[in-house]
Amino acid sequence: MTAGQLPNPLTLKKMPFLGAHESISGGLHLAFDRIQQVGGEALQIFTRNQRQWKAAPLEDDEITAFKEAWDEADRMPVASHASYLINLGSGKREQAEKSVAAFAAELKRCAQLGIPQVVIHPGSHGGAGVEAGLANVTKNLDRVIELAGDDCAAVTILLETTAGQGTGLGSRFEELAWILEHSTSSDRLGVCVDTCHIFAAGYDIRTSESYGATFTEFDRFIGLDRIRFFHLNDSKKDLGARVDRHEHIGKGRIGLEGFRSLLNDPRFAVHSMTLETPKGKDLAEDRQNLATLRALLT
Repeated sequence: MTAGQLPNPLTLKKMPFLGAHESISGGLHLAFDRIQQVGGEALQIFTRNQRQWKAAPLEDDEITAFKEAWDEADRMPVASHASYLINLGSGKREQAEKSVAAFAAELKRCAQLGIPQVVIHPGSHGGAGVEAGLANVTKNLDRVIELAGDDCAAVTILLETTAGQGTGLGSRFEELAWILEHSTSSDRLGVCVDTCHIFAAGYDIRTSESYGATFTEFDRFIGLDRIRFFHLNDSKKDLGARVDRHEHIGKGRIGLEGFRSLLNDPRFAVHSMTLETPKGKDLAEDRQNLATLRALLT
C-alpha cells in the first residue's frame, strides 16, 4: 500500500458481514433503506416477485436507482435469491423449460444490476428418484448458463443446502458435490449454507464438537472454499426432522452455541450471512436477531 492510499476494508474486516433478506416493495432500491434501518452489512433480495413465472424486464431508471442506492450503502455485499417456482430437478418437460427460462432471466437481471451472486434451491425430483433428479439439475444448470450468455459470466450461482422435505434435492452434502462435479460449468457454481436447512437435514451444529464434525464432512465432500454465502436461521423443528421452518436466532432447536461457533469460525471471517427469519413491517425482528448475533462475536 502506497503512502496516502486507503486500505481495502475487506482486508481489514475480521468478522462476517451480517444482514438480512429485505423486501423490494416500492422499488428495488428501497431494499437498501430497509437493510440500513436495521443496521445490516449484507443484503439479500428477490429481483422480481418470487411467486410469478414471467417477470417484467428491468427498466433503466430501476437499474440506475438501485446502483445509486448501493453506492450510498457503501457497496455492501448483495445477493439475489431466485424464484421458489424454479425447479431444475424436474423431469417434466414443460416445468423444466419454464424453470430454465426463468433462471436465465434471473441471471440476466443480476448482471444488469451488478449483483455478483444468486442463490437457488437445487430443486425436486418429483418422485423420479435422487439420481435422476441430480442429473436433471446438472443438465438444466448448464442450459441456464448457456442461455444466459457471456454477459452473465460474472454472476456466481450458489446452490443452497436444503432441509430434505418431500422429494427435495440438496439436503445431503454428497448431492451438492455430485452436481458440482458433473456440471460442465462447475467454475460458475458455489454453495450457500442455510443453518436451519442443514440442521433439519440431520447435520448437528449445536455444540462446538458437532459443528466441527459437520463442516469437516462438508469439506470432505465439497470443500469449504465452495461456501460463498450463509443464511442464518434457527429451526422450529428438531434435528433431522426434514422440515423447513425458520425460527428467530436462539429461539429454536439449534440454540445460540451453534451460531457462536459459526460466527467466530476464522474460515468464514469475511463471508456474508443474512437472516431469513419472520418479520413485521417495522423490521424490529431483524434488529433483535442482528443484535443477538453480534453479541456472540468474540
